[in-house]
Amino acid sequence: MFYSSIRGLCRTFLLVRRWKVYGLDNLPAQGGVIVAANHTSYLDPIAVGCAMRRRISYMGKAELFRIPVLKNIVVGLGTFPVKRGGVDREAIRTALRYLSEGKALGMFPEGSRSRDGQLHKLQLGAALLALKADVPIVPVALQGTGGVFRKVVVRFGEPLYFPQYKGVKPSREVLEAISDRIMAEIESLMKQMR
Repeated sequence: MFYSSIRGLCRTFLLVRRWKVYGLDNLPAQGGVIVAANHTSYLDPIAVGCAMRRRISYMGKAELFRIPVLKNIVVGLGTFPVKRGGVDREAIRTALRYLSEGKALGMFPEGSRSRDGQLHKLQLGAALLALKADVPIVPVALQGTGGVFRKVVVRFGEPLYFPQYKGVKPSREVLEAISDRIMAEIESLMKQMR
């Protein structure tokens, strides 16, 4: 109920901003999936979540959960905490559980917001989770979420599958190769919006 109410309010807000969504049919309608997007604004999770036909949960920086009012909102939206700066095993377990339950998991693999609007080197978490859970990653490019009166564009790319790594131990080289592929796809989607 809370999720639906917030989603309705956010969609209204985005309509005022003339938002456009492209490639939504690329998102699997069911089953575990990681939705990996560039990150330039606090509004990014809202834009992605409102664009989707299915519910999405996010990993959110642990600091968000220390602010009482904000904590209630992010928990109500299905967000769970991740401690940045190291390996958070509890967050990984939670993410893997969500994916095994067939949920959509939203991630911003850059690790934090980009201050200059450019896509920066991705962390390896999305790649690790995709391999461990054996789920696809849908790359997403966002534009306009950072400006007050800018048109918001959400562009979903085709799902990325990595069958060549099935059963392979996720070494750093493998995770970097997958992360590089995700980054290339997000960059390609961003170029389509220029």
